[in-house]
Amino acid sequence: MTSATSENDVVAEYSARLASHQLKQAAYERQHKQLGFLKLALAALIVIVLVLVLQSSIASVLWLVFPLAALAFLERIHAQVLVATRQCKRIISFYGRGLARLGNRWMGTGESGADFLDPSHPYARDLDLFGKGSLYELLCTARTAAGKNVLAQWLLAPAPVEEIQGRQQAVLELAPGLNFREEIAVSGQDISSRARAEALLAWAEAPAVLNPAPVRIVALVLTTIWLLTLLVWAIWGWWEFTFVFGAVNRYFYSGFRARVQKIIEAEVFAREFAILPAILARIECEKFSAEKLVALQSTLRQQRMSPSASLGKLRRLVQSLESRRNLLITVSDPFILWSTQVAFAIEAQRQKFAPSFRQWLTAVGEIEALNALANYAYEHPEDSMPEFIQNGATFAADGLAHPLLPRAQSIRNTLHLGHDLRLMIISGPNMSGKSTLVRAVGLNAVLAHCGAPVCAHQLGLSPLQVTASVCILDSLQGGISRFYAEILRLKLIAEFAKQPTPVLFLLDELLSGTNSDDRRAGAQAFVKSLLARGALGLVTTHDLALTQMAGELPSPAANFHFQDCLENGQLRFDFRLASGVAQSSNALKLMRSIGLDV
Repeated sequence: MTSATSENDVVAEYSARLASHQLKQAAYERQHKQLGFLKLALAALIVIVLVLVLQSSIASVLWLVFPLAALAFLERIHAQVLVATRQCKRIISFYGRGLARLGNRWMGTGESGADFLDPSHPYARDLDLFGKGSLYELLCTARTAAGKNVLAQWLLAPAPVEEIQGRQQAVLELAPGLNFREEIAVSGQDISSRARAEALLAWAEAPAVLNPAPVRIVALVLTTIWLLTLLVWAIWGWWEFTFVFGAVNRYFYSGFRARVQKIIEAEVFAREFAILPAILARIECEKFSAEKLVALQSTLRQQRMSPSASLGKLRRLVQSLESRRNLLITVSDPFILWSTQVAFAIEAQRQKFAPSFRQWLTAVGEIEALNALANYAYEHPEDSMPEFIQNGATFAADGLAHPLLPRAQSIRNTLHLGHDLRLMIISGPNMSGKSTLVRAVGLNAVLAHCGAPVCAHQLGLSPLQVTASVCILDSLQGGISRFYAEILRLKLIAEFAKQPTPVLFLLDELLSGTNSDDRRAGAQAFVKSLLARGALGLVTTHDLALTQMAGELPSPAANFHFQDCLENGQLRFDFRLASGVAQSSNALKLMRSIGLDV
């Protein structure tokens, strides 16, 4: 699927690039030290020459020209070396994070996406979509707020098949483009966006605070006049003009202060503006062939203005706001109107690009999200692109595994849900792999519906609405027991089952919070109602009474199980799905293995 043939090839490529840039960084750091010593020597030479100029008639001030010019030249070279050193460090970090993902050391080191977690979502919490060690953390390489937001939304909601297929083509094109991902990863400043895309859009598209054109002229005239009065005061001693126009400028400053303060709220987005222009510039010059990528890039070229140039100008204006904290600027600001004029310039620039900003941000966000999926595809070349079929509700997977587990340690299973089998009832002892399989099915379905490769040798599925009841928590503050929380989730799943898109339901330990008789009757009735509405899915259980549903439901259902065995006093699991009902239980074995007297 990609230029790499195995994860070992990816590790080798990342390691080689990492080592190469570590050597470059070491060379740049040596240059940094050497240039520092040279500059110090030139500074000492300049001091010696200056002393000679002041104390000797032999030395000429012209003698300072060469060392000063050499110092200026070295300063410029030194600045370039520092930039290259920082660039190397960022590239090293990029490949270091990639190797951490491939080595299963990535949990808790990336973007958790915890802000996107909605406990009422039909599968986000249950399938570990967000949080430490989540699917989002594994996938997210986006640097902008827009990219992070788009990736989260794709994981939270299935896309239409046409859109999914467009994303798949884009991912397949981007996956081999390691250089493109590297350049995107190190574009702009070495910071991470903390803004939310919605807040950024709300600021950009807010109604005009004022019409900056005329007031900018007035502010410039007032500043110029006041500065001229300082000259008049210095030459002729007429301080009255300075006092009068100082009062006028102060009045102007106070009159616009509230609106200026509202404008310079843009400073909270300084991180975003430090990243966006560089990423936009890189995207603008890339050549794409996938239809979706071409369409996204074309949205950046529809207006006369260049998005990267326009936002680059805004970035420089926002950065200049920092100078207003200088003591000299703070004291003189009511008279020279520095922050007022910068704010007016920001407002003028905002109004200029506001009509196009949403399109720009959407395009950047989608390309970053596609790039994140492509990075996942490149790092997992054994994964396959799912195929969507329109032949009734279907989920048919060969060699399916959990995408958050290391591929080398994963046990792959095969399961086919469709017309001939609508329900799989999975029994088995504790720790045998039931919950892992349920999450594996759900996560792969989520990956498939957002346009990513899946952790399976082959997956064919129809458009499905994923729903899950796996990680149900009680609420002490809300006065909700775990059982009540679970039946509220089942109610949500039942509502989704009424929609046109068939439901894929994943129910782990269904209704475990009640007695066996109620559990069996309630579970059978609930599952029967879902199947009657065209749904399909998995139910796991420790309660072997629930396995009897397979022969009592009108829709095709079958029992499957995971098995364990006791070897040398240790429980062993093969984590392989087998047909039939589990014949063993390990609860007592586990209790005895930790020393409980049972």
